[in-house]
Amino acid sequence: MDSPRSADDRHLTISYAGFNRPWAAWIAHQLTARGHQVALARWDPRVDVPFEDEFGTLARAPGRVLLVLDNWYFGLGPIPEDDWNRVLRDTLGRQAGRFAAVTVATQPVPEAVQLLDPADLHDLDEQEAARRLLRRLGIDPALPARPAAAAAPRFPNEPPEVFDTPRRNRRFTGRDAELEDIRAAFTGPTAGDGADRIVLHGISGTGKTQIAIEYTHRFGSDHDVVWWIDASHRAKARERLAALAPRLGLPVGERIGERIRAVHEAARAAPPGRWLLVFDGAEDPAQLTDLLPDGPAHVLLTATTRDWSGVPGTRVSGVHSFTRTESVAYVRRRAARLDPAEADELAATLLDLPLLLAQSSAWLAANADVPPAEYLRLLQDGATGTDTGAEDDQHAEGDEGDDTGGYPEGFRTAWSTTLATLRERNPEAAELLNLLAFFAPDEIPVRLLTEVRHGDLPPALDELVRDPRSWHLALRGLSEFTAVRLDYEQDLAENPAVEQVRMHRLYQRFLRENLTPEQRRTYAETACQVLVGADPRRPADTRDWERYALLVPHLGFAGAFDSPRAAVQDLVLNCVEYLRVRGEYRTALVLCEEVHTHWRRDLDPAHGALLSLQHKLGGILRMAGRYPRAERLGRAVVARLEADRPEDHPELLRAKDALGSTLLALGQYARARELFAEAAARFADQFGTEAPQTLAARHNQGLALLLLGRYPEARAILRDVLQIRQRRLRSRHHLTLHSGAVYARLIRTLGDYPESVSRLEQITRMLRQLSDERHPQSILADHQLGVSRRRAGDYAEAEERLSGAAQRAAQVLGPRHPDTLVIQSDHAAFLREHGDLQTAVRLTESVAQLYGELLGPQHPYTVGALGNLGLAVGHTGDHRRALALAETAFRGITDAVGRDHPWTLGCALNLSGARSLAYDVPGAHELSRETALGAARLLGATHPLALSARAALADDLRGLGESAEAAGHERYAVRTLSATLGPEHPHTRDAQRRLRPYWDFEPQPL
Repeated sequence: MDSPRSADDRHLTISYAGFNRPWAAWIAHQLTARGHQVALARWDPRVDVPFEDEFGTLARAPGRVLLVLDNWYFGLGPIPEDDWNRVLRDTLGRQAGRFAAVTVATQPVPEAVQLLDPADLHDLDEQEAARRLLRRLGIDPALPARPAAAAAPRFPNEPPEVFDTPRRNRRFTGRDAELEDIRAAFTGPTAGDGADRIVLHGISGTGKTQIAIEYTHRFGSDHDVVWWIDASHRAKARERLAALAPRLGLPVGERIGERIRAVHEAARAAPPGRWLLVFDGAEDPAQLTDLLPDGPAHVLLTATTRDWSGVPGTRVSGVHSFTRTESVAYVRRRAARLDPAEADELAATLLDLPLLLAQSSAWLAANADVPPAEYLRLLQDGATGTDTGAEDDQHAEGDEGDDTGGYPEGFRTAWSTTLATLRERNPEAAELLNLLAFFAPDEIPVRLLTEVRHGDLPPALDELVRDPRSWHLALRGLSEFTAVRLDYEQDLAENPAVEQVRMHRLYQRFLRENLTPEQRRTYAETACQVLVGADPRRPADTRDWERYALLVPHLGFAGAFDSPRAAVQDLVLNCVEYLRVRGEYRTALVLCEEVHTHWRRDLDPAHGALLSLQHKLGGILRMAGRYPRAERLGRAVVARLEADRPEDHPELLRAKDALGSTLLALGQYARARELFAEAAARFADQFGTEAPQTLAARHNQGLALLLLGRYPEARAILRDVLQIRQRRLRSRHHLTLHSGAVYARLIRTLGDYPESVSRLEQITRMLRQLSDERHPQSILADHQLGVSRRRAGDYAEAEERLSGAAQRAAQVLGPRHPDTLVIQSDHAAFLREHGDLQTAVRLTESVAQLYGELLGPQHPYTVGALGNLGLAVGHTGDHRRALALAETAFRGITDAVGRDHPWTLGCALNLSGARSLAYDVPGAHELSRETALGAARLLGATHPLALSARAALADDLRGLGESAEAAGHERYAVRTLSATLGPEHPHTRDAQRRLRPYWDFEPQPL
């Protein structure tokens, strides 16, 4: 017999179940800090060899052996309790001095464990737990610990301060290799090389989500922040990510974008690897990539789609079925009455798929009177083929490559058996289950069912939801007999209420397919009524956005797109409007197009709901920069309505107004103004001059006049619309703020830079209080403030606003979006004069090229961008190319908008400067004189452009030797600039220093 003294007391092997890795890591640190050598040995006994041999392997480990015991440790295998008692007694009888134990168990353990005299560490603080551990191993607790080379593992009884993840699955089995692989990828030598974002990819039912949940618990103590995000829908993911900000104590307001930005900044500033964010159900990279933090945070995602493989900085890790050993262990832990052979046969029949094994073993455990052989025969008789894996038409899971063809037909038999049991024991719960199948499976909002009006549910369900005890029992029944799980509002110890139910998509599909067409229609109508009852009917009100974010994912599953009910159609339109107003254009476009497909098929072309949807679709297409398609849609709708509506019908007028907005974006300003003027006049006749329809058309009319260069007319209309909206709507209404931003833009074009800055400062403050800085309206307002700041001479503030807006626009709208190009154009112009010239040239060239591809070579924005490129090229010293570009821009803008337009005058000013640099002084003089006269006539003699033209004329006159006339023009320009802009304004100082003036083309957002 070995004795304690003959063993190497300085070496310890720690045996632990993977479930208790945090305890093993903490214990190892306590021992190594006191000079001991430690080896970690994860305990996972095989069941195909005698248990004596398995435990004997552990007994042969060098040095002493410390067992970290809990109920999980004894549940592995599973090993019968009698075997544990026999082997422990035998081994400890021969090697008692080599074995020690600590326990964190909360339930009874094998009787022979008492021979180990385990130290109980459960519910202790760190100091007392360390004292008990060391005393059990015969180590003096007073012995000082050596300083750790790295951060010490967190004490398991003290989880991270920010730890919000689904409850741990106490039946989780196996997957140790997968979990260790994830950990190694995050922390190994390749970490940071695409390893900070790992996607668990696999077909449905393989346990991706469960692996992610277990990872957060098993390795969560290594992090300071552990946060779970339901990423099945972008709006929900944004809400959940933003909710992390207050949990971190970040000083933020209510704006969701501000919170997300603060979270991203905190993630970047955190030490490497101290954050763990999980995005579950991340099926659409295009909708989620901008939500993933940059920097050292560990990001774990689950998905069935393969699209993540093409996202830079992301590593995809495949998740497959259980191994047979894992399957057998799992089944025998859930249904202990099965012997190894029966568990093996069940696993083989169900192809080792965790989802099916969970359902079948739970049923076998709950139905002890049914012999396992009988249940197996039911499954095998049903397995006559393989499932095609086809989802419902509109709700296919994953992408086209999602291979679900490996599922056996037998799973229908397994689920049918459990469903029959539920119907027999709790028919109301079975009816509830059928209804839940008509909501989004990842987040079924059962709380909405308890809030419905009396009579909105079938009688049996209506009675069920109003009886708390029956309601609770029904939900418990679902969790026990079906493939659903419950999420609670609060801690289980405090009489919790179920917040939502999660149902596996395959199980949802099974439930729907087993209903008759009439039953499906009935449940769909009920689900739609639940959603209608939850509709706040105020999609533009920021206070209701959280509710709309909850409703949107359920529309398709509830069959809302096919409902003929006006209330349901209004719900759908409200959800589209919510996404549009919130600035989620990509999501809005996807939803709008899907609904349009259904309604165009099912509704009359003149149906009011379809016309409203097409109006919204056209607007969203414009906002997304898809102008040709928006024009085709707009013209088709106008033609259809003109054929069967009177010329003053509101629907026709609204369609013409929408078409005008598209033509405005395409550069057809005159025709757009005609459509707006007609709509405004007819709306005013029918509804009054202050009606919303009238104001919208008049606003568009003013915008068209602005783009036509008719600034005084535009000012009169836009000011009037703004004042009415301020009076009729709340000042913080998004339409009022939009009118204010456009009016402030116009004020800047008229040369009143201080007033423009003042107005935009107020607007940006309001927008930040109402939405967030990533909302397109906020981005554009910040951009316009940056431009006005630059014109006012405040370059530092201008640079911050312009660069920030450019970065956010590229992220939120995309690098090719028209509004992004507007912002990048102005940012490039700023960089040309006050930043990096080479970056300015590259950016200006990119803007010009993209405008050409998006709008065509003759569009005013394309031409204006070429003029800006000429200025940038001229700054590099390439005056020949600069002159060619200036000539092209002048001819192009003249063809596009005519000679009597401020844009043409600006291009002429730049061309005269290019000619001067090319030593064509007579040509420069001829054009600068013409420009000075035209600018004074069109804009007024004191307008900044008119004064710049006079300063340019003075420069050219000096070149021709006409000093006296030049001096007169120069004195007037300097004196007037000093009076209007101030003596220290950059324009005034440049004129005093005789620097040649220039003009930047500023494309206008629409």
